[in-house]
Amino acid sequence: MSKPTSQHVCQACGHVERKWLGRCPGCGAVSSFVEEHASAGPKSSKGGSLAVSRPAAKAIRITDVDITEVPRRKLGMGELDRVLGGGLVPGSLVLVGGEPGVGKSTLLLEVAKRLAHSGLRTLYVSAEESTAQTRLRAERLGALHEELFLLSETDLGVVASQIDAVKPGALIIDSVQTVYAPELDSAPGTVSQVREVTTRAMQLAKQRGITTLLVGHVTKDGGLAGPKTLEHMVDCVLSFESSRGGPHRVLRATKNRFGSTAELAVFEMQGGGLIPVDNPSALFLAERPRGRSGSVVTATIEGTRALLVEVQALCVQTPFGNPRRTCTGIDTNRVALLAAVLERRAGLSLLGMDLFVNVAGGATLDEPAADLAAAVSIASSLRQRAVDPDLIIFGELGLAGEVRGVARVDSRLEEASRLGFTRAVIPVAGTATVLAPRGMLLVRVATIDEALDAAFA
Repeated sequence: MSKPTSQHVCQACGHVERKWLGRCPGCGAVSSFVEEHASAGPKSSKGGSLAVSRPAAKAIRITDVDITEVPRRKLGMGELDRVLGGGLVPGSLVLVGGEPGVGKSTLLLEVAKRLAHSGLRTLYVSAEESTAQTRLRAERLGALHEELFLLSETDLGVVASQIDAVKPGALIIDSVQTVYAPELDSAPGTVSQVREVTTRAMQLAKQRGITTLLVGHVTKDGGLAGPKTLEHMVDCVLSFESSRGGPHRVLRATKNRFGSTAELAVFEMQGGGLIPVDNPSALFLAERPRGRSGSVVTATIEGTRALLVEVQALCVQTPFGNPRRTCTGIDTNRVALLAAVLERRAGLSLLGMDLFVNVAGGATLDEPAADLAAAVSIASSLRQRAVDPDLIIFGELGLAGEVRGVARVDSRLEEASRLGFTRAVIPVAGTATVLAPRGMLLVRVATIDEALDAAFA
C-alpha cells in the first residue's frame, strides 16, 4: 500500500486542495476545509466490506430491456407510501434528512417495525444510541418483533460482517455521518467518510437487492450535511420538517427516482409515535378565526392532493420611513409584487404601511395560485373588512391586474366543498367547463377589481 497523502477537503462541496484555504474556490464557504489523509486503496476491516463482486455487465439493445413494473413493498402508512411513490422499492437507497429532534429515528423505527411485521428481516444499525435505548423506544412504539435485529456500531467493517451473518432484506443506518470506514484516516462525518459509506451502501443495495435507508444530518442552513454528491448517489431524498415547534411533522420528497417529488405527508408526534394525519386541510384550518379581517382561505396543490390553507395579512401604519414587508410561508418578493399590483391596479394605498403576511399552520405556498388569496387578505386587512368565512379564493395575479387560470380547479373545489365551503372565487380563464360541486356557488373573475368586489360582496 502506498504512503498516505495529506489533502484538504471542503466539507460543504467536497472541493480538494493541497493546502488549507480560508475560502473554498468551489462554493465560497468560509473555513470549511478539513485536513484528510487519502490512501491509494481501501483495505478490508474486521470481517469484510459492503461491496460485493459481480460479473461484468454487458450492453444490450434498449428494445430488449425488461420494463416489468418495479415491485413495491407497501408499509401500510398511506401518507408515507404516497411520498415514496407507492412503497419501498427493493434495492433502493433512501436518504432521510431533518433537524435534530424532529423524529427521524422514530420514523425509521416505525418503518422497521412495519417491514418486520410484513415478514422482511430488517437490520437497524444505530450508531448514535445503544441497543438498550433503541429497545426502550421500540417498546413505546410497539416495534418488538423477532425479524427486527439491532446493532449499535460505528465501524463499517463490523456492520458488513453482521450483514453477512443476519442476511437482512432491509437495512437502516442511523446515521451516515457517524459510521466510518476504518481504512480511511479522516474523522467520521468528513466528506471522504460520508462518500465512502454511502458508496458502499449503494453497492450493497443494488447488488444484493437490500432496501437501504440512511439518516442524514442537516447543517445550520437546513441543507443535508456532506457533499452534494451524497444526494446524487441515492435514489430518494426525504426531508422531515417540524411545523415551527408544534407536534406536527411534514415529510417531503425532494428527489425520487421511483415517484413524484411533489408529494407531501403530514404526521402528528404523539406518545405512541408518529400518527399519520389523513385530513391535513382540517388541521391547517382548525384554529381559523371567523369574522376577522385579513384572513382568507385558498386551495393549493401538493402532489396528487389538494390542501386548504389560511393566508393571513396585517397592515399597520409604520413610524419609519421605509415600510417593512415581512412574510412567513410565502415568498417576500411575491408579496411585494402583489402589493404593487394592488396599489396601481386596485387603487389601494399601501404607502407608509408595514405589511405582514403569514401562512397559518406552518404550511408553505410556492405556487402562483395563491396570489389572489394573498392579495385579497391584504385588501381585507387594509379596509378592516372581513371576508365571508365560507368563501375560498384562488388564482394567479398578473402585473396588469388580470386573474390568470390555474391547474386542477376541480380538485381544489372538491376539497373545499368537502370541508363545507359554499362559495368560490376562481379565474374565468380555463374554467368554462368546470362544474360547481353540489351546494357551492362559483364566482368567475377576470381582474383584481372583480375579485375584490366578489370577496367583499
